Amino acid sequence: MREQVEQVLAEIRGYLQADGGDVELVDIEGGVVKLHLTGACHGCPHALVTLHTGIEQRLKEVVPGVERVEAV
Repeated sequence: MREQVEQVLAEIRGYLQADGGDVELVDIEGGVVKLHLTGACHGCPHALVTLHTGIEQRLKEVVPGVERVEAV
């Protein structure tokens, strides 16, 4: 699962970096993917929307077993 999550994050990372941000995989516990948003994404008022509507939705589509994403 970790490798699949990393592949999806690599796919998304370009969009985040274009806006001055990035995302790091911290851990995976069961079906919970724990991510850390950095750069411009850290503290951005739209960070939770990006996390849940963008990243979480894509992970659920591609990686079996992903239940949710949490920011840490």
